[in-house]
Amino acid sequence: MAKHSEEYLAFWRERHLCTLTTLRPDGSPHVVPVGVTYDAEAGTARVITNGTSAKVRHVRAAGPEGARVAVCQVDGRRWATLEGRARVRTEPERVREAEKRYAERYQRVPSPNPARVVIEIEVERVLGHG
Repeated sequence: MAKHSEEYLAFWRERHLCTLTTLRPDGSPHVVPVGVTYDAEAGTARVITNGTSAKVRHVRAAGPEGARVAVCQVDGRRWATLEGRARVRTEPERVREAEKRYAERYQRVPSPNPARVVIEIEVERVLGHG
């Protein structure tokens, strides 16, 4: 993974709503608003969500190799996209870590949800401007 500029990393720490794009079984894109956290050092982006959501079904349908996905955020002329392979993780420690990172970025603790999972994205490509 290439080294990111401090401005790029700071943009991923600011509070911004993002989109997650997954692919439906017919190949059409499914784009939904989400909160995303990015750990550049580990090359991992995380999305917490309900285990029964369509995005989770799309990721699981891709199988063990993971689903091709993209997350994106925009603020005026600044934008950043992370592309990679997503997998659904249900281990309690991974969900807690994702919740902690979400609370840090979005300055709010997520509501309790026993059906919560985390979509972990192994980032393969980084794009952006500004």
